Amino acid sequence: MERKYKRILLKLSGEALMGSKSFGIDPVQVRQYAEEVKGIHQQGYEVAIVIGGGNIFRGLQAADSGIERAQGDYMGMLATVMNGMALQSALEGQGLFTRLMSAIKMEQLCEAYIRRRAIRHLEKGRVVIFGAGTGNPYFTTDTAAALRAIEIEADVILKGTRVDGVYTADPEKDKTALRYDTITFREALEKGLKVMDLTAFTLCEENNLPIIVFDMNKRGNLARLLQGEDVGTLVSNAV
Repeated sequence: MERKYKRILLKLSGEALMGSKSFGIDPVQVRQYAEEVKGIHQQGYEVAIVIGGGNIFRGLQAADSGIERAQGDYMGMLATVMNGMALQSALEGQGLFTRLMSAIKMEQLCEAYIRRRAIRHLEKGRVVIFGAGTGNPYFTTDTAAALRAIEIEADVILKGTRVDGVYTADPEKDKTALRYDTITFREALEKGLKVMDLTAFTLCEENNLPIIVFDMNKRGNLARLLQGEDVGTLVSNAV
């Protein structure tokens, strides 16, 4: 079977790393993700990862505590680097070679992000984790994922969530909500469906970069998705 995708960008939320905890990092959950990534890496896929920081600190919520928005966003970027370090450690525990690249320079911890170097790492079979978002306040890690995916010429963004796709309504609140197998960017915008933030979504639409929203917590879903099984919802420009 011919592969539809070769180079992928996996987007994970910081909250996903909490597992059953209410805060911080659950080592069991991180290990599971590392095992999933190892599975697809062994099949020859080039894997880049962007991870959020909401399990440690969220910039938007910082304003409620009197912290300036830009300052809070920078604190959130540091949280993504911490998550990246945890995931890097778990991936290396699975025997994978990795690189953690940061949009904010911190030489003792990770490489500074350089586009061509990131692409070279992927070509050499290393799993690349992008930390510190875009390096700028007022941008989400969804936007960082879209930007990095376009820069490294990824074939697809895989947005791992705790629901198994895009629904007509929030399936956790509305039991009658129906899942889309496929939907276009235009349709998702017109229906007001929350897939990614608008900046990220527009970047993907304009650069013809498909997004697949899927349940990352179900073991084997990542591999099944890439093998062409009906997992998650494909959002693209195609009708």
